[in-house]
Amino acid sequence: MNFIIIPGFDQQAFNKYFKNTGMLFIGRVGSLFIKLIVSISVTNYLGRANSGIISGSITYIYFFSAIAALGLDQFIVKELHQFPENRDQILGTSFWLKVVAGFCCIPLIYFAFYFYPAKSTPYNYVFILSFIGIVQAFTVIDAYFQSEVQSKYIMQVQVVGNLLSAAIKLLLIYFKLPLIYFVYAYTIDFLILSIGYYFTYQRKNRNIFNWSFNYTLAKKLLKFSWPLIISGIMVSLYMKIDQIMVQNIAGVAEAGAYSTVANLSEAWNFIPVVIVTSLFPAILNAKRDDVARYKRRIQHLYDLMVYLSLPFALIITFASPLIYKLYKPEFAYAAPTLSVHIWSGVFVFLGTASSQYLIAENFIKLTFIRTGFGAIVNIVLNLLLIPKMGIMGAAIATLAAYASAPILTLFIPKVRDQGVMMFKSLFLISLFQKVLKR
Repeated sequence: MNFIIIPGFDQQAFNKYFKNTGMLFIGRVGSLFIKLIVSISVTNYLGRANSGIISGSITYIYFFSAIAALGLDQFIVKELHQFPENRDQILGTSFWLKVVAGFCCIPLIYFAFYFYPAKSTPYNYVFILSFIGIVQAFTVIDAYFQSEVQSKYIMQVQVVGNLLSAAIKLLLIYFKLPLIYFVYAYTIDFLILSIGYYFTYQRKNRNIFNWSFNYTLAKKLLKFSWPLIISGIMVSLYMKIDQIMVQNIAGVAEAGAYSTVANLSEAWNFIPVVIVTSLFPAILNAKRDDVARYKRRIQHLYDLMVYLSLPFALIITFASPLIYKLYKPEFAYAAPTLSVHIWSGVFVFLGTASSQYLIAENFIKLTFIRTGFGAIVNIVLNLLLIPKMGIMGAAIATLAAYASAPILTLFIPKVRDQGVMMFKSLFLISLFQKVLKR
């Protein structure tokens, strides 16, 4: 079977990676619709205020997810790609590093909440969710299957996990249980996935109990990943700080309405992650074998990100009033905010692709500079705009923050060419060049 040929990718290699991407898409798209249906049901059941409370709890944990993950996932893929014979040491070392980091995050979350709490959100909700950082250590198994270009196994786990998660939340609604049960349910989501990862890995003569910790490898991984940890924190700030600031400035009910905007807008952000994750091994191979092909693949990856994100942003912009008919009338006023917020996805798509380039070129520290700048832009604009414009101000701040990353790239000499390539894709210059060549 031949798939459509993307310039810069040979047919045989692309078939392999696209099939892997296709399997991930099947799982993620199926999971997406399940999540959206359940999310809308939960939001309608809880109402604006309770939705704001639980959104604040989850957002707080998101800030520390980068610390708990240690920025290791892409390095695990890279290490396994280069040293497949060291699989058990790589996975074991990464797993235990993540477990320790998850435990360390629990007191950090407490102190952060003490100094800057989410208004009206009880700390015990945040405490329950803070154990997610420990459970998510099993995502190293996800990285392993990515390195093997066998993401279909992860797709199976995620589909089953999302079905179980959906069933639990719908039962909570059916029995009309209070908010605290939904907090437990969101924590259980990650436990279900971790159990699924465990049993999936145990197949075909693989055994998690063969994993071992290597101190030298741990130092190596942390040496290369610490800029990604800091960058991840910055990403968390400029992706999620708007939700906490809306809650603290405009109130918990406004945060509940804004959470629907963020959930609908960001639900699609898995698409660039799936594509880039699946094609990253091919990009690494090209870097090793053919520099010219490597550059072409990067440009075509940016093109693909734009071809996918622009039409989607246009559709949601005009469809947002119809989408909000699925919610209770009290949420309807958030539709115009979604029409603005959705355009940040275009820059999320490009940013995801360019992050892989930075990893391939070992420009990891630049991710900190870029995301740190975006976080500052987001915080400053939120402080200025939320008091005047409410949730629309938060959406504008988010869009400006996301757009600032590729703009900043143009002013950094080492990666200026990548900024030019991204804008060639964004303004469809690359597309016109291809058309004219034909």
